[in-house]
Amino acid sequence: MDLNLSDEQRLLRESAERFAAGSYDADHRRKMANDPLGFSPAVWKQFAELGWLALPIAEEFGGLGGGAVEIGILMEAFGRGLVSEPYVATVVLGAALIARCGTNEQKQESLPKIADGSLKLALAHSERAARFDLARVATAADRTAQGWRLAGSKIAVLDGHAADEFIVSAHIHDHQRPSGRIGLFLVPATTPGLVVSDYPRLGGGRACNIELSDVHLPEDALLGDGHDALPAIEWAIDCAMAALGAEAVGIMQTLLDTTLEYTKIRKQFGRPLSANQVIRHRLADMAMQVDESRSMALRAALKADAAPVERARAASGAKAKIGKCARFVGEQSIQLHGGMGVTEELEVGAYFKRLVAFDTLFGGSAHHYARHAELGRKA
Repeated sequence: MDLNLSDEQRLLRESAERFAAGSYDADHRRKMANDPLGFSPAVWKQFAELGWLALPIAEEFGGLGGGAVEIGILMEAFGRGLVSEPYVATVVLGAALIARCGTNEQKQESLPKIADGSLKLALAHSERAARFDLARVATAADRTAQGWRLAGSKIAVLDGHAADEFIVSAHIHDHQRPSGRIGLFLVPATTPGLVVSDYPRLGGGRACNIELSDVHLPEDALLGDGHDALPAIEWAIDCAMAALGAEAVGIMQTLLDTTLEYTKIRKQFGRPLSANQVIRHRLADMAMQVDESRSMALRAALKADAAPVERARAASGAKAKIGKCARFVGEQSIQLHGGMGVTEELEVGAYFKRLVAFDTLFGGSAHHYARHAELGRKA
């Protein structure tokens, strides 16, 4: 298998890295951390102009027809810059679910708007009692004479505060067809009965909890034809974990580069820290963990369209391994920076916080080790 990047992929990587280096300095990140929106609408517009919002969308809907590998290249650069724009929520999850589940009319309505930056989405699926079990959904959707009525609550909705529409999962109660199916519903953020409570996320960005109290929707709010959406949700979450793994690799690489440079200039007893053999060994261990994580993230991206069990094992394996490596690299970076590693003057702590958040998002390493083992018995 040829794992070398194509010319187009190399150009994408170079442009994304230049953008992250030029637009995301320390001052910008501190400004976004104190901004109620948590990201810059001007930067989001630039994402659209550069074609990044259209990257995985099919060409017939105004996209570029890219895949998980291209998303991974972009996300690694985003990790280097600690980008806080709602890219995963809108493009990796939202656009993917509409493309996978939506009718042709729904795709024509939503996907071009995502590509041009005028529509932001958020997937509302997680619930308090679920504990990362994607099949456990208590939110209910009852058919009415006018369409649907939703009731329930969701937690940890990525970038939901900025969403124009939510994609809400709910168990369908429909006398016309057997129950037990999970459906996905497009719920505009201005819908009566929808209450959004947002909060800052560790490491940048925001999330929210939502309450749906007697929310009435038209018939066409149901995404697709009403078939069980759980397989599509599992696929989208696995793709999101691959993308977030690539972002974590970018963060880890930045921490490694920063720490390596710091040990060259920081002197102790008249010698730079990097002259110490023990320090060199620790830096080598960090570099090894970064390379292992990059390989796992790439494997998850390459398996994004494989058979469900193969895809899910690759995603869970990457999530578990990268989570463990990320904590090691982050902790080593802080320790080698000494007391400076936890100050506001250096951004080591900010990068480490994003890695801690990555480790818990969609389930921690322990959860995905267990999922990987369970899937192995099904293979």
